[in-house]
Amino acid sequence: MNIFSEIYGTYFRIAAKLLENEVTDEKTVHETVLRDGFRDSVLFLPQKLIPSGEDWGLFRRGSDNMLRRITKKAPVKVLTKLQKMWLKAKLSDPRIRLFLEDEVIEDLKEELADVKPLYRHEHFRLTDRYADHDDYSDEKYVANFRAALDAVKKRKIVDISFTSGHGKRVSGRFVMQKIEFSPKNGKFRAYCYRLSNDKIKNSGLINIGRIDTITDMGQIFRTPVSMDDYFSSRKCSAPAVIRVTNERNGVERFMLEFAPYEKHTVRDLESGRYTVELWYDEQDETEVLIMLLSFGPVIEILGPEKLRSQAKERLMRQYDLLYGKNDD
Repeated sequence: MNIFSEIYGTYFRIAAKLLENEVTDEKTVHETVLRDGFRDSVLFLPQKLIPSGEDWGLFRRGSDNMLRRITKKAPVKVLTKLQKMWLKAKLSDPRIRLFLEDEVIEDLKEELADVKPLYRHEHFRLTDRYADHDDYSDEKYVANFRAALDAVKKRKIVDISFTSGHGKRVSGRFVMQKIEFSPKNGKFRAYCYRLSNDKIKNSGLINIGRIDTITDMGQIFRTPVSMDDYFSSRKCSAPAVIRVTNERNGVERFMLEFAPYEKHTVRDLESGRYTVELWYDEQDETEVLIMLLSFGPVIEILGPEKLRSQAKERLMRQYDLLYGKNDD
């Protein structure tokens, strides 16, 4: 069951955005599709919006060659009862304050006062998560996160002071590229470049929860930066080579867990097993190893030898904790 209908997807949002104005032109249609659509949307979507005899009939062309919407008012997005129930449930998530202003949240709560939430957080018991997640309700954390998110969206240069994982105090000027959430750790972190004389010095990761201060320097970083280049510079030199069996639906679970990662997969037609080459950020090696070990006998780490040895050491320590040290 889909909570949100596909009619409210990308194409709906593009058309709705264009229909906000009574009059538009072909250039605006093409630019909007190119900016907000998929890579191939520009090949066919403009023809559906611009009057051509095969269009969707949303606009009519005037004598001045401008495009006028056929409706008197802009389209209204109507939420179903199920969607309202989902939204009411999300409002109880403390992370919602990171993305919405308090006034907006209060307005939504008032609008949804008579709506029953689709679920409650106490209905879920997660056993594979760390307990020391970020404190999403801390006012300092909320302010730092909002400042970081604004810096990502507007490519601002910011001065950041934080404490590293080794307890070292670090400060400098950064341009933040992307914010990512780790469900297993319950932490947000930012991919960023450190600057020296407003030029890129190196790349790094900053946990939002470790930030002491973040200050807008009033400058925009205008140098084009590719996220592909960013991740390539941090990628492990040799991929993890993993053999995956389909026992307990292992292949599907593995592919879902590592969906964000770059990988190359080969299937053995005789055995039905898969061999996966998995690339990851070197700084995330420990987290990747823990994720792999959570699959138990469904997988085998074939290489590289360093990763395989680390997995063996962790398994031996776990065995010793459960059954006592065994010299054999």
